[in-house]
Amino acid sequence: MSPAALVEFSRIGFLNMLAFRLRYYTGVFTYFINVTVYYFIWKAVYTADPAYAGLSFPQMVTYVAVGWIIRSLYFNNIDTQMAADILEGKISMVMLKPVSVQSSYIARALGESAFRLVMLTAPNALVIGLVFPVQPPASAAHFGAFLISLAGSVLLVGALNFIVGSCAVSLKSILGLLRAKFWMQELLSGLLVPVTLFPSPAREISAWLPFEHIGFTPMMIYLGRLSWPEIGRAFLLEWAWIAFLLAFGAWFWRLLSRRITIHGG
Repeated sequence: MSPAALVEFSRIGFLNMLAFRLRYYTGVFTYFINVTVYYFIWKAVYTADPAYAGLSFPQMVTYVAVGWIIRSLYFNNIDTQMAADILEGKISMVMLKPVSVQSSYIARALGESAFRLVMLTAPNALVIGLVFPVQPPASAAHFGAFLISLAGSVLLVGALNFIVGSCAVSLKSILGLLRAKFWMQELLSGLLVPVTLFPSPAREISAWLPFEHIGFTPMMIYLGRLSWPEIGRAFLLEWAWIAFLLAFGAWFWRLLSRRITIHGG
């Protein structure tokens, strides 16, 4: 996809979200409630064990706050949108365009993230930062590495959602698949609990999966809990997963799209 086409599809994704901007106003309150609930849960836990999970209580508060803030950025709905387009036959209009189907939906995901940055992430960061004792990043260099990792998070979620959305070609409904993917991503990304709390076998397996790099890796970089060699290894794995999932998604769509039959004028 050319840069001009990428920008145009991203713009379309941004403008489509304007129709649902009221949802994002209420979303600021929802994310604030989530952080508040976790704040009091972890406060109770740290009352019993002041060194729980190898993080101090201020670090855990920052972990939770930053985790929900960035979640408001990397989350997107292209899997649901793609399933609806396939069900309604609108996917034919996407397939007729002189760009790949995958590129068009990934670009829409980028546009949605841009909209979320303005309407949800920035307000969330402001409100949460004013109420809770969120620590600054470990250093300017760590913050730069955090942003690079966060950019990878957006692409990872987009690539995963495209693969899930493609399954709508073969399934009558992907609602169950969407729910399974949602909760697996929330858990394995470290949003619900730090991945360091997983039992040893699960922790070792998780380290090689893409989900950890959606949330846990950026948060650990932000807190300065990863050394620079560890950050380099995390970047290598994260971007290798991005390349693999994009390549797999393109192949998977070519395979499934052969089964598409659209009736009507």
